[in-house]
Amino acid sequence: MDKVRAIMSLTLSPRRYGQFNWIGLATLYRKEVRRFWTVGTQTILAPMVTTLLFLAIFVLALGRDAGTLGGVPYMEFLAPGLIMMAMTQNAFANTSSSLLIAKVQGNIVDLLMPPLSPLELTLGVALGGLTRGLVVGLATAAAIWVFVPLNAVHPLFLVFHAVAASLMLAQIGVLAGILCDKFDHMAAVTNFVVTPLAFLSGTFYSTERLPEFGQILAHLNPFFYMIDGFRYGMIGHADGSLILGIIILSLVNLLLLAINYRAFQQGWRLKA
Repeated sequence: MDKVRAIMSLTLSPRRYGQFNWIGLATLYRKEVRRFWTVGTQTILAPMVTTLLFLAIFVLALGRDAGTLGGVPYMEFLAPGLIMMAMTQNAFANTSSSLLIAKVQGNIVDLLMPPLSPLELTLGVALGGLTRGLVVGLATAAAIWVFVPLNAVHPLFLVFHAVAASLMLAQIGVLAGILCDKFDHMAAVTNFVVTPLAFLSGTFYSTERLPEFGQILAHLNPFFYMIDGFRYGMIGHADGSLILGIIILSLVNLLLLAINYRAFQQGWRLKA
């Protein structure tokens, strides 16, 4: 009888996770990755095909008259912007849809009830979005490489900006998922905030060709620095300050982490 009681006391005793719940974080991360991996045709293949269509449109529209930008053929200049656009859009889509669908379906409680701190919740969801962004980026780069030669002139810049940009958009997606209650709200954020900032940040062109006022506006856009730094990593050309870009991307990521942490801590727009 004493042995049975001892076994029951061990079984029923609360599990201790320490100051940081690594098991819970890893579980949430795997859940977020499996969420997009099981529908890879929609989440990985479709963005790759869409990016190739963008590339085909520019090739057909410009043809041999495309010229050069940054000392390289225009298509080689364009490719990093297209890859970065695919990465960031999918990083945003992964986290924002994950939270919004959970809220709409009423199972957001499954995310809030486990023994996960606000930091662990933020990191788990955001890292899932980061992973999808990087996977889509690799798939898109492999597809573009068939048609356009790609290089890694500065690999460290390439990796840093790919990770920092995907993480930034993943965290913006977390914030959008917290703020939005309907798919219409999320569509508004995507169409009027994320897409314009991405398209007007030098994805398809060099900001050096803009008038002075346009260059000032472009350099106020944090999306500019993620594309500019990523492009520098691939072709060795940058329109802005690389050091300033690293600082801005790092600060924006830290700021978003603090905002999302606070939102999960308060349960803002998450708890009924």
